[in-house]
Amino acid sequence: MKRIWWAAAGFILIFVILMAVRLDLPARFFPETGTNTSLSPDTLPENDTWMNLFLKDRKIGYSHSVLTKQDTGYHMDETLFMRMNLMGLSQDVQMTTAAALKQDLSLDSFDFKLRSGQFNFEASGKMKPGNKLAVTNNLSGAPKTDEIQLAHVPHLTGVVLHAAARDFKRTQKDQASFYIFDPATMSQEPVTVKVIGEEEIASMGLPTKTTKLTLTFKGAVQTAWMDENGEIIREKGLLGMTLEKTSKEMALAGLSETAGAEDITEIASVKSNVTIENPRKLTFLKVELSGIETDGLYLNGGRQTLQQTLSGNMLSIARENLKDLPEKSENLNPEALKPFLSAEPFIESDHPKISEMAAKIVSPDDPPLEKAKKLVGWVFKNIEKRPVISIPDAVTTLENRIGDCNEHAVLLAALARAAGIPSKIESGLVYLNGRFYYHAWNLLYVSKWITADAVFDLMPADAARIRFASGNPQSQLELIPVIDRVGIRVIEERE
Repeated sequence: MKRIWWAAAGFILIFVILMAVRLDLPARFFPETGTNTSLSPDTLPENDTWMNLFLKDRKIGYSHSVLTKQDTGYHMDETLFMRMNLMGLSQDVQMTTAAALKQDLSLDSFDFKLRSGQFNFEASGKMKPGNKLAVTNNLSGAPKTDEIQLAHVPHLTGVVLHAAARDFKRTQKDQASFYIFDPATMSQEPVTVKVIGEEEIASMGLPTKTTKLTLTFKGAVQTAWMDENGEIIREKGLLGMTLEKTSKEMALAGLSETAGAEDITEIASVKSNVTIENPRKLTFLKVELSGIETDGLYLNGGRQTLQQTLSGNMLSIARENLKDLPEKSENLNPEALKPFLSAEPFIESDHPKISEMAAKIVSPDDPPLEKAKKLVGWVFKNIEKRPVISIPDAVTTLENRIGDCNEHAVLLAALARAAGIPSKIESGLVYLNGRFYYHAWNLLYVSKWITADAVFDLMPADAARIRFASGNPQSQLELIPVIDRVGIRVIEERE
């Protein structure tokens, strides 16, 4: 069982991101895109809303959202509390946001905090002249501020949902497209808000007239029901997660221990049709994938070969052979390697603590493969395997010496880059005990790209894993259209 939760917590980062999108937490903003979503201050009512959070009909937490009118616009406070079962371990998570909105309801500033055991993540932002957003976070052990030029005026999720519902009633226009801005990746992602129509549902025991809306982000569809007062009273999303409006007393009550509760990583995992006896020794795996669109996923390339046949999507995975390493680097443009030698958010390879540790682990005279093996082994031996819910970064992982596959992957990537070895983070599914679990690992360049996994001390890593995304920690967002949809049928396996 230990080996399962070492890896299976790879899903948790995606889970936190999705909950942030859903509950207006500031890691995501919705900029206007020129569609008919102009807002006026009197269109957004004040509210004080408590909601129960359910996973598969079992209460795992609550949310509290307060919107108040101010002289300069609005103030929004939100709290999300979750108590989840991760392989028999109870994990409490709290996310809080305070945001100031301008008179036109666009974002002025925000403060965000994530608390989970000994892990704390904080971020704040302030709009500057010229439509710039200054974002400060506490990664790397000290506050760091990045100024980001926005292409559009940012609004919070709830404002956009309100605008879409209001415009539907006024114009019967039932769909609008927006873009999410993510300060962590410095990028924008498309999202679509669609008004389905009017629907009467039960809320707090009473029949309530609502407007039903869907929000689609990277293929994941969330559904919201808004009452006639512009208040969201129900939401449904990934893995059967549901938010239901309730009273303060009911929201704060009924949270028991997680013993006996379904494990969230188990819920997200995919059952295998066969039992693989020695998955960590597998050199070849062939599977049929179903239930997903393969466009936009990194399924074909490197050790994976995707074939689209009449019967389905056939994926072959072959473990790399270190005996086949060329004496000189493959015919690869050096410029293509530069991004994977440089520091970036969460992979702080230029931080003194990271560079000093890399220098202790490897010698400058070590060949690249020897360096890589030493780094993989050091991370395996020195990072305690424990599922955590946090925003993983290399410096914090090095200081705390605790983490699951996400922490192992960001730390190995940073140490490798500091030692001069190009590195990427890959994510997908790994086979463990009859199921495929969401997991993160690494790709290291030692005259050619080789898959490595510091959780299991493997280089090259076995073939009993399916890569869907590759690059940096934020590439895990590419898994969103896979979760709760993908089907896997093992066709062939070889040691």
